[in-house]
Amino acid sequence: MSIFTPTNQIRLTNVAIVRMKRAGKRFEIACYKNKVMSWRSGAEKDLDEVLQTHTVFTNVSKGQVAKKEDCIAAFQTDELTEICKQILAKGELQVSDKERHAQLEQMFRDIATIVVEKCVNPETKRPYTVNLIERAMKDIHYSVKANKSTKQQALEVIRLLKESMKIERAHMRLRLRLPVRDGKRLKEKLKPLIKVMESEEFSEDLEIVCLIDPGCFREIDELIRRETKGKASLEVLSLKEVEEGDEKLE
Repeated sequence: MSIFTPTNQIRLTNVAIVRMKRAGKRFEIACYKNKVMSWRSGAEKDLDEVLQTHTVFTNVSKGQVAKKEDCIAAFQTDELTEICKQILAKGELQVSDKERHAQLEQMFRDIATIVVEKCVNPETKRPYTVNLIERAMKDIHYSVKANKSTKQQALEVIRLLKESMKIERAHMRLRLRLPVRDGKRLKEKLKPLIKVMESEEFSEDLEIVCLIDPGCFREIDELIRRETKGKASLEVLSLKEVEEGDEKLE
């Protein structure tokens, strides 16, 4: 026996719903789980990775599609993708308490990871671990804001942590000495990990002086050890403090 489904109904599963009330009507869109916050923070830029369908609903759970005239009255357009974008930007994300808790926990860890990637202990000139930064965030009772990007919040956390621990946003200035025969090949592999190439000289070895984000230090160290079988050397020369006014986290 087949069950009749009205033509204005669409069934979706494993969905995150974003809801907006406008012009006395309720409008909803169906998104993939975990993608709404990525879109809002700017991490996800492909709308098709966020929306399950470019359809505007009155009730996603029941599969009820919004009427064209209601969309025009509320949004002054019947262009569904444009309406979806408006709802995605300003609507209310419907999540269970369990999902919200899991989402905030993940954001907490992501913020700590960004802090680790961008900061050092100015005394040891080395990065902190993610676990240590997470503990420090808990000690200052940092509360994650679901509607702010993790990068914005990482800047805020860095400022707050400075009051209770030795931490600086900085680039590390490194001197790398690489065997000449490995130099060219290794330089290409290192490029994505280097912020600024300050100098490079060929003599008996290839000597590179560069600036990196602290979070790349271990990866660079492991890469040159592995690729040169321990024949390369790495030295931390200094820290170049990132100016307080530089509010961008790339």
